[in-house]
Amino acid sequence: MLSGMDYAPDLWHDFAVTVGSLAGALTGLLFVALSIKGAAMEASIALRSRAAQTLVLFVTPAITAVVLVAPQPRIGTGVELLVLAAISGAALRVLDQRAGHDSQNSVARYIERASPNMVTAVLTGVAGFTLLLRGGGGLYWLIPAVLAGLVGGVINAWLFLLRIPGTIEPPQTGPPPQPAETGPPVP
Repeated sequence: MLSGMDYAPDLWHDFAVTVGSLAGALTGLLFVALSIKGAAMEASIALRSRAAQTLVLFVTPAITAVVLVAPQPRIGTGVELLVLAAISGAALRVLDQRAGHDSQNSVARYIERASPNMVTAVLTGVAGFTLLLRGGGGLYWLIPAVLAGLVGGVINAWLFLLRIPGTIEPPQTGPPPQPAETGPPVP
């Protein structure tokens, strides 16, 4: 135990401010990536569901930060972390079922396999539970929970941005197309 920090939410203020800032900035990145690829997103329920999962991955650490900076007793923080874990876990599960297993879309398939969806929710719940028990690590469980959510969300946003085909035609290789001959002008 490091001088009681694991069970003292008020000592985690700077961590919470940093996490809240990162989560907010990364949520903005996600919206930019999704707006650039709007047409592809409209066409695929799997991609829309994976995008919503990514949003949950960013919002969970953001709400965790709010819970940590709120002036409240340790028990209140623990209960709120448990509730947050339950809600985010349920949302991630529903969105995963809604997305299905899209074998046609390689981006959705990558995100489905690599995203730390339930890891983020479970570790947040473990942090809340051990904080309530005052044993087992307490708030130190939030470090891997937040890292999993933010890093997984960044990877997902990166995949949305770079791996989804855009609406801009790629440059052609070879000679430029020649205009078709229309024949002599008609009087």
